[in-house]
Amino acid sequence: MKQLKTLMGALALTLFTSLAAFAQLQSPALSPAASVSQVVGFTKINIDYSSPAVKGRTIFGEIEKFGVSWRAGANAQTVIEFSTGVSVGGKNLRAGKYSIFMTPSQNGDWTVHLNNKAASVFTYMKDGKIDEEALAKDDAVSFPAKTSKGGMTERLTYTISAGDNKTATVTMAWENYSVSFPIDTQVDQKLEQFKSQF
Repeated sequence: MKQLKTLMGALALTLFTSLAAFAQLQSPALSPAASVSQVVGFTKINIDYSSPAVKGRTIFGEIEKFGVSWRAGANAQTVIEFSTGVSVGGKNLRAGKYSIFMTPSQNGDWTVHLNNKAASVFTYMKDGKIDEEALAKDDAVSFPAKTSKGGMTERLTYTISAGDNKTATVTMAWENYSVSFPIDTQVDQKLEQFKSQF
């Protein structure tokens, strides 16, 4: 009888421990965190974002409205970081972090915004909508980006290609849209600065 009580106690303890462990197990994130980085010239470019899935929905034009700025990802803001100064959209940017926002367009190129404050989209919410004027005020740069439609990308993805190892191309693909923009890592200018020091 004593052995039966000991066995029952051990089984109860095992069951309790298993249930506690199961309770701590979380479901996978619907929009898992992702990142991509690439060294181009002397510059490391890194993008941190969340990667939502289409799941049979119409994303652009319905969930993300045309003409309304969007955080270019899910959950927290999408952040691009440059280890050295670069030129984007015809403007010189210092090394550091910038939030990426995009304004989708039904026809033509989308607008990409690199936000000076690396701020969350929720910073710009007013009455449940993005305050486009406040967002524009904090743009380090905004510019039209090459946009194409066709194909299907289930999960939002960023890529960085090194090209000639002086200029990078950043591409965001999701649903049936692809948005690309170049980043000049200013290799020649940096080499000239280095030479001028000697």
